[in-house]
Amino acid sequence: MQNFSSVESTQLFKDHTAIVTGAGQGIGFEICRQLACQGASVVLNDLDGTLAETATECILAAGGNCIAMPGDASDLEFIEEMVREVVNKFGKLTRVVANAGITLFGDFLNYPEDSFSRVMKLNLGGSFFLAQAAARQMIAQKSGGSILFMSSVTGHQAHKNLAAYGMTKAALEMLAKTLVVELSEYGITVNSIAPGATSTERTTNDEDYVKTWSRITPMGRPAQVADIANAALFLLSPLSGHITGQSMIVDGGWTSVSPSPY
Repeated sequence: MQNFSSVESTQLFKDHTAIVTGAGQGIGFEICRQLACQGASVVLNDLDGTLAETATECILAAGGNCIAMPGDASDLEFIEEMVREVVNKFGKLTRVVANAGITLFGDFLNYPEDSFSRVMKLNLGGSFFLAQAAARQMIAQKSGGSILFMSSVTGHQAHKNLAAYGMTKAALEMLAKTLVVELSEYGITVNSIAPGATSTERTTNDEDYVKTWSRITPMGRPAQVADIANAALFLLSPLSGHITGQSMIVDGGWTSVSPSPY
């Protein structure tokens, strides 16, 4: 599989800076890695400090420019601190990926209020207020920018025991569309990506994951993290400068047929 960062091209993100939340591993890390490979200076966030530091060291070892910022991506004060830090370290902020999120499964009839609040606070609140803080900075810079939300196919198709999670993902796509009205005049694009089943560190403990999703995905396999990151980099790059308010589904065709994995 060819990564966006390996495509023969100029450094598409040279002189750009980015914040990526929830990026200690998986899709978020791959987005950070590819951004750095393409010349961006990156703030890599994760709630787990060890993951954030280890991921940052990997990018630095490969020659990328990256700093770790462990912390809670749903906390407004920390969000504002991340924006200040990227400006202090790199002089500006031009790209943001609100990737941090949690999945708390549960039957609708018995879903606890605590789980609901946690999912809403991070998936929605963290994304909303990161976009708000980033947009304010981009407007002050008068140089435009790009914001990307991480949605999911569960925002398009019903998935058992994921009512709360699916709500947040559908809402993020509406947020991207709404912000077109708010931010286009400042040269800021806002889009979202809706990944389908993706092989990450979290799925390695499920020995049936790849087999199950290969069987029900038209392309014959679940996504790899590079599949999602490639799409993310396109929507963040100058190549998509006239695309805004859109959601790109990256699922190997699953939403076209939508068979349940259960």
